[in-house]
Amino acid sequence: MPNQTPKYRAPALDKGLDILELLAGSNRPLSIAEISEGVGRSRGEIFRMLQVLEERDYIARGEGDVGYSVTPRLFRLGMEQPPVKSAIETALPVMHRLADACGQACHLVVPSGEQIVVVARVDPPGEVALVVRVGHRRPMSQSTSGHVLLAFQEEQTRERWLDLIARFEPALDRKKLVRLVSQIRTRGYACEKSHVVDAVTDLSAPVLQHGAAVCTLTIPYIEQHAQTMDDVIAALLRATGEISEALQFGSPSRSS
Repeated sequence: MPNQTPKYRAPALDKGLDILELLAGSNRPLSIAEISEGVGRSRGEIFRMLQVLEERDYIARGEGDVGYSVTPRLFRLGMEQPPVKSAIETALPVMHRLADACGQACHLVVPSGEQIVVVARVDPPGEVALVVRVGHRRPMSQSTSGHVLLAFQEEQTRERWLDLIARFEPALDRKKLVRLVSQIRTRGYACEKSHVVDAVTDLSAPVLQHGAAVCTLTIPYIEQHAQTMDDVIAALLRATGEISEALQFGSPSRSS
């Protein structure tokens, strides 16, 4: 099908969104010259837009005025969306009980394009744990939580996500990834060596709504004397089952 020209244009809005998308995809602050080149507009065109975005707290200048980067404002707005907000409110009481019972940190993860993003976390009462900051992002194909999200989707959705991932990762071994997520779906959860930290095993299970994963609950498991990995996996599956049931019936989970 031929590309359709948008019926209405809002040049200023296009300009602002181009800047935000460019900065969001960068791992460092960008100078005005780099932004100008990245969005294909002159410095004069983007200067006032940068001022407005900075005043509205969507972007900020780094220390020493080295360039611009996005602030957490867009992330906070996304967190206010009903599906995400509902999942967080429902999951947090269960996550606190899980962390207390297992002595392990846990975090809640949702999909974001070809990536995953951490939207909530709970630290355990003890002194030893690996915690992942809220807002942390990672490619879906390179994270245990992302593998679980892929595993528990309808085939059409999973294929669309895989196509999106392949656009950003041309060297992706798609067949290998499909085999992995198929195994995870059969098992019901993932147990993988951390992709980031040695001596940590990521345990992740899906929170389901209408048969598909809306998010995952993940424990960066560190071996301790209190409980075995099997004990922690069993507790994780009970927790995700409880959250899934609460979401299905639309009521936040309450501790007994």
